[in-house]
Amino acid sequence: MINLIKSLCSLSGSAGDEQNIYNFIYEQSIKFADDIKTDAMGNLMVFRYGKRKTAKPIMLCTHMDEVGFIIKRITEDGMLKFGFIGEIDTKSVIGKRVIFGDVIGVVGIKAVHLTTKEERTKTPKPKDLYIDIGACSKNEAQNKICIGDYGVFYNEPEEFGDGLLKAKALDSRTGCAILLKLLETKPTINTWFVFTTQKHVGFRGATTASYFIQPKICINVCGTDAADIPDIKQQNQACSLRNGVVFPFMDKSIIYDEKLFNFLKNTAQKNNINFQIKTSTTSLSNSEPIQKAINGIITACVCIPIRYNHSSACVCSIDDIQNTRKFLIAFLESFCEQNEFI
Repeated sequence: MINLIKSLCSLSGSAGDEQNIYNFIYEQSIKFADDIKTDAMGNLMVFRYGKRKTAKPIMLCTHMDEVGFIIKRITEDGMLKFGFIGEIDTKSVIGKRVIFGDVIGVVGIKAVHLTTKEERTKTPKPKDLYIDIGACSKNEAQNKICIGDYGVFYNEPEEFGDGLLKAKALDSRTGCAILLKLLETKPTINTWFVFTTQKHVGFRGATTASYFIQPKICINVCGTDAADIPDIKQQNQACSLRNGVVFPFMDKSIIYDEKLFNFLKNTAQKNNINFQIKTSTTSLSNSEPIQKAINGIITACVCIPIRYNHSSACVCSIDDIQNTRKFLIAFLESFCEQNEFI
């Protein structure tokens, strides 16, 4: 599992440019799939027949894309001006390495001793930053980079501390790895394993995939913000590392199905799987467009707690990842017995 996550996190795949991730997941899943579909948005939808047939399949969903950068202009001295793809804190990118294809650069800003007192009191904006790829002129930079090129953080995955993993894009790639591992075993009921695109720019892939599959039930699997860090009061920490799989009861734009939410909790309790209820409701996920598709889809979310989301070094607990996979196996087994849902 961890080697799979490392491989996924090493690949570039910002929203709108997920082809590398798509190809990797396709190669991993083709040997287990009973059917594979894609659509105009580039979603990868993998179907497996279950041990038990149902009128409508269940859908397990995660997103492939990560936050990134897009080139908007090349200066006369060969520096790259850029925009963000997805939500990125400007402060978190200064001095970080980024990669565009095989071209590595560093995000720069005017040195502090060259700034005014007023400038030092303000949070920098994207327009204040640039990417240095080592070019000495616009011509040289244009030989390596084009306007509209996509880039992502450049940081190799690494295990550290007491059972932790740091890497870019953990909010998406942990879900991808878990679904790929679940694919290896015949599910209890007919199941679509869906890897969506463009979550970070408006949940576009999840919208079209939901209309294509039209499941009765969907479980969205993704990373969520853990705030178990210094200076954050315990009641404001939302969820924390090493405390197990996370079940949100609502997010910024969705209230999850109460019956299904309670079923998640009961399943975890019956199988002695560590879980926690997310106490913050400020985040957004693929769940909103899924719930609203067709005539409505019964939706719940299963999350992995992650620190420092949308940065070059997200951090999660290996035990939490394994717990989430263990829970989803138990969920599918228990779900098959619940005629009220299917």
